[in-house]
Amino acid sequence: MNKHVFHNSVSKQSDAAKRAATYYRVSTGRQYANEASIPSQRKITAGFCDQNGYVMVDEFVEAKTATDDRRPVLQDMIERACAPDHPYDAIVFYAFNRFFRNVAEMELTIRKLRKHGVEVVSVTQPTGDDPSQILVRQIIGAFDEHTSREISKNTTRAMRESAKQGFWNGATPPLGYRIVEAERRGQKIKKKLDIDAVEAETVRLMFKLYLEGDGKTGPLGVKETTKWLNGHGYRTRRGATFGVGPVHKILTNACYSTGQWPYGVRSSRDGRKHDPSSVIHIPVPVLIEQSDFDRVQAKLARSNPKTTPPRVVNGPSLLTGIAVCGSCGSGMTRTGTTNRQGRSYSYYSCAGCQQKGKSVCKGRHIPAATLDEIVLTNIKQRVLAPDRIADLLKSLIERQAAKSESADGRLLALQKELTDCEDRMKRLYRSIEDGIVELDDILRERTAALKAQRDRAKAALDHARAQCGMAAAVNAEKIDAFARLMNAKLDAGDTNTRKGYINSIIDAVEVDDETIRIIGSKDILQAAIAGKQTENGNVRGFVRKWRARNDSNVRPSDS
Repeated sequence: MNKHVFHNSVSKQSDAAKRAATYYRVSTGRQYANEASIPSQRKITAGFCDQNGYVMVDEFVEAKTATDDRRPVLQDMIERACAPDHPYDAIVFYAFNRFFRNVAEMELTIRKLRKHGVEVVSVTQPTGDDPSQILVRQIIGAFDEHTSREISKNTTRAMRESAKQGFWNGATPPLGYRIVEAERRGQKIKKKLDIDAVEAETVRLMFKLYLEGDGKTGPLGVKETTKWLNGHGYRTRRGATFGVGPVHKILTNACYSTGQWPYGVRSSRDGRKHDPSSVIHIPVPVLIEQSDFDRVQAKLARSNPKTTPPRVVNGPSLLTGIAVCGSCGSGMTRTGTTNRQGRSYSYYSCAGCQQKGKSVCKGRHIPAATLDEIVLTNIKQRVLAPDRIADLLKSLIERQAAKSESADGRLLALQKELTDCEDRMKRLYRSIEDGIVELDDILRERTAALKAQRDRAKAALDHARAQCGMAAAVNAEKIDAFARLMNAKLDAGDTNTRKGYINSIIDAVEVDDETIRIIGSKDILQAAIAGKQTENGNVRGFVRKWRARNDSNVRPSDS
């Protein structure tokens, strides 16, 4: 709050003079910084006070635009004017539009001040207590309010038009970007966003830590990512430490991957969302690959406490959220600890039986350490052994190889279609540039149709290439490297790290009385070896199991 208090020389000349507080306001930060308006208001107001017998005892300066009374300096002045010690006889300002631009709120404030014996005086628009003069004041206030709304409407329209042209409207850019001058139009400077090299690396690091870790740990959560950044000296644009909320906001900001910043999502006045169809997307440079961004969103969705209980994400149990009862399908949750001979034992128990009773499921219990050991041992020996992985994927790769010939033919056809579309568009553009044809409505429709055909062909080609590239991406070297990495993480990682790696290839662990089945998808396993990520990061439950018979992963006897 900018408040300056001084005593005018007139106070020494006459004890009968009225005490006045003066109020000055500018509409923009640029006016305040350049003092284009405040000095003029102060000079004219001081001259008016000297001529009309007012002693200027307090001065209030506000550099904030508003159409209501949500202005801190104004509120401070009104509160001081209504104080019991009656410090002012009048509040003097340059014009009513400096005081208020909402006629209803202005009248209420004037009545409040007059109840406390404080007169409201405009230097350039004098009015009194006569009914006709009150009417004039209200008319002035109504015109000021209308003018303010028209200015706001025109400003909004101009900013939207600027956004449609791809320019940045001056708001603080997201981390990773900086504002640069794009062009000049007279006195106006049009701006766009460019990549800030230092900040962009910080943003990319956040995504990498959340997805992969720092090379020494497994993938980190939002909180651990925040701790890592702060612990390694990374700071925000203003030099402060990162918070969990800002890091989460960065990880969910789609503009980093789409290259589109949504402008006009909410009203600047009341925060309400606008109609989505009115939102304008401003192009910005891409920082994050779309596939990586999608993986982050999938992981965030799985870790969301509103959809996934926190105990499943961060709990101390290795198989919480993975192990399920073979009878009723309910989750196997960690139950109370039993102490025997100085040692503590905890169990996985059927949640269906625990919560709904034995009428739903007879229930089963298994020591947590026993189930963890069985699952880890069988994953390492029966899934992650290189020979076993090759055997699991053999039939899948053979089927894909059998399809390769037809797939190659489709790739050639799609590539030919894409090339043909691009050639036709180039010829069309060249004809327009050379003046051979004129761009009319029919030609515009033809151009749009060609663009749509090209985009469809490109999308189909990219999809076909991704499908064909999967089989080729899996070889003996990658299988061996994948097996060694997974075994190392399962042996040396902490609980959350091991849980994350198990989740990446395992869909569920079904626990029966005599059998424990580890369920997963060959497609997911192949994608993991190839270094690719599935769309949602989860294994589908309806695909073929690794072990179709009940003769594997048998639970050892209790004896």
